[in-house]
Amino acid sequence: MKNIILIIAMMISTVAFGGAANKGKSVAFDAKNSKVNWKGTKVTGEHVGTINVQGGNLIVAAGELKGGEITIDMTSIQSTDLSGEWKDKLDGHLKNEDFFDTSKFKTSSFKVTKVEKKGKDTFNVTGDLTIKGTTKPASTELKLVEKSGKYHLQGTLTFDRTAYDIRYGSGKFFDNLGDKMIHDKVELKLDLASK
Repeated sequence: MKNIILIIAMMISTVAFGGAANKGKSVAFDAKNSKVNWKGTKVTGEHVGTINVQGGNLIVAAGELKGGEITIDMTSIQSTDLSGEWKDKLDGHLKNEDFFDTSKFKTSSFKVTKVEKKGKDTFNVTGDLTIKGTTKPASTELKLVEKSGKYHLQGTLTFDRTAYDIRYGSGKFFDNLGDKMIHDKVELKLDLASK
């Protein structure tokens, strides 16, 4: 009887450990050394800038990406292609109700729901992108590289801002905008480093 109990206990511990190993290890992002750069385009040009990483993690097993999530601080959004009064105006506009309404929605996030290996260190990733309290599926290709025991995750996530109720200057909702029209696609260039 004691042997049976011992065998059952060993089986349970093996299953529990094996399950954890299959999921992989969780590694936190180093917010200070991680970057999110954004780009928005319009008929007459483009604007670029940065958003700070607030937190998140990636899940890795045998050097392969298995999952993860990231939270970014929308109150930190700023342009980097302007200076002075014009920069202040654009930064303030991005934070108000016309765009990201950061006083109400302080963070945005992306949570991985599916990962498919594409190449040696590249992965097709699908996840839930949440902006302004709205969650929609989004997909991108990410590259995972390990350097000196730390992981670097890189890629570009593109989303349609109108799906998140950001309609300002969109040709989908306003007529006769001419050269004042702002394109709906926004790019987020991710360069994330683990601790």
